[in-house]
Amino acid sequence: MEKKSFYELRIYTLKDEYQQKLTEDFYKLAIPVFNQLGVEKVGVFKELEPSGPGKIYVLIPYNSLAHFAEVNTGLENNESFQNAAAAYLNAPAERPAYERIESSLMKAFKNFPSLATSAGQNLIFELRQYQSATDAAGKKKIEMFNDQGEIDIFKRLEFNPVFWGETLIGPDRPNLMYMVSFNDLADKDAKWSAFLEDAQWKEISSLPENSNDLLINLITSTLLISAAASQI
Repeated sequence: MEKKSFYELRIYTLKDEYQQKLTEDFYKLAIPVFNQLGVEKVGVFKELEPSGPGKIYVLIPYNSLAHFAEVNTGLENNESFQNAAAAYLNAPAERPAYERIESSLMKAFKNFPSLATSAGQNLIFELRQYQSATDAAGKKKIEMFNDQGEIDIFKRLEFNPVFWGETLIGPDRPNLMYMVSFNDLADKDAKWSAFLEDAQWKEISSLPENSNDLLINLITSTLLISAAASQI
């Protein structure tokens, strides 16, 4: 059986262009070190249409929880990297590199066990989070994706999925998150329209036990684009 990945999602809240540049420059330095430590690809994303303070989203896949610990220890022990990234790592309190970092640790779904990268240039990525009122409801929604064929619909309709993950540690639990990608906004609208009209989706979603009213109490959607440093 294929091993499931773990994902760390970091969301940086930034107040100005100085912080945005410092954080993006940090990942330009950090990503080669992540790669040397066995992280295949790191995604760095910006909001398509920022509202309020800017945000940067960083997606880091790990092979295991032990790998998560090894990578972070490796970054801390890499003296040349620590020196090169000092402007970010040692930013003074009166002029920090960011306002806050919100982190989530996720476990990959069994039917989408590892990260996939999308082909193409200038893609739009949609990060979706489904919050549930209870753990049981959250597990049932995950079952719809894994065992009832919902992930297969996304693949068949060419949503170009990047990952699916169940949040183990992070805010707003219980929740799941996933990311899909599109060529442009028109492509996004067309594919979601096709999804809602899909016969297999209608069959799955029509079951009383799969009602959104029972399983989901909040859906959030964030449209993102790749930053210069991103490998996704």
